[in-house]
Amino acid sequence: MTDAQEQTGGVLGARRLPFSAIPVIDIGRMLAGEPAAMLRVAEEIGDACRHVGFFYVKNHGIPRPRIARLIAQTKKFFALPLETKMAYDIDRVQRQRGYVPFGGVVADVNALPDLQEGYEISVELPADDPDYLAGNIMYGPNPWPRELPGFRDGVYDYHQSAVALGRVLFRAFASALGVPEDYFEDKTDKPMAQLRLIHYPPQDGRIRARRIGIGAHTDYECFTILLQTAAGLQVRNPAGDWIEAPPIPGTLVINIGDMMMRWTNGEFASTPHRVINTSGAARYSFPLFFGANYDTVVRPLPKFCSAANPPKYPPTKCGPWTVMNITQVYGYRRAYRDKIENPELVD
Repeated sequence: MTDAQEQTGGVLGARRLPFSAIPVIDIGRMLAGEPAAMLRVAEEIGDACRHVGFFYVKNHGIPRPRIARLIAQTKKFFALPLETKMAYDIDRVQRQRGYVPFGGVVADVNALPDLQEGYEISVELPADDPDYLAGNIMYGPNPWPRELPGFRDGVYDYHQSAVALGRVLFRAFASALGVPEDYFEDKTDKPMAQLRLIHYPPQDGRIRARRIGIGAHTDYECFTILLQTAAGLQVRNPAGDWIEAPPIPGTLVINIGDMMMRWTNGEFASTPHRVINTSGAARYSFPLFFGANYDTVVRPLPKFCSAANPPKYPPTKCGPWTVMNITQVYGYRRAYRDKIENPELVD
């Protein structure tokens, strides 16, 4: 796609498919613990991951008031003066925590900086956490803006709810893959579970592919749970089509990331996506990037490997994989780009 390409159909040629073409999976009975529901939902999820690449979930169990508080507190933060937000600048924190100003991320390294600002939080860990003390940028305490006393509870309550949902989804993925439902549990008991609060200003005028809300990319972790307030998300399905994925009331969007693709030897594909905010108003989105424990080594599951289909990926260390990718796209990591550990191992 070039800057000169004319828009056709949706924005930058994305197809506007009816909702019936995008799987919407009801997970309510699965969350209630019904065994038969787990099998049914796992089958639907597996089908979506193999043939579409992403899906919506409804009856996901996160209360509407909790979502409303998250959105309200996020709007309050991004409305603060820039000098106030910069007190929590990720460049000062030097961990994957805090405020990311406009120009701080270039998700598509072949494009211009993304038109967004963000705030990063993850699992709240104490200041004496051994991984944090060892310098691990993915673990440790979160910086919380003192100017907004309700921000911490409003944001972290949602984070905890999304993490709880992610643990159930891991069980569904395991069932869909034909491994024990608890297969992922000991690999995700100290997860990299990054919640990013994102503000996209409206993008008016002619849209050029090199300058959009967030450039085309895949997510680095196992999967993403996304809440969005307005249209703008576009997902590329396995056929290579860009599909608009607008918000559907009461649902969240799920997409597969790099680690799950490697774990399944490509059975589930990591889903490229991008954002172009043409809503005419501010757009807020809340991806929860659910990754395994930092030290987990991912090897393609044997059941998806054979003489005819050998392993496509080497064993990969989850944490270093995520840090490598973060370092390539976040400005605050620029000085480390030639000093990154190779996450791929040799058996």
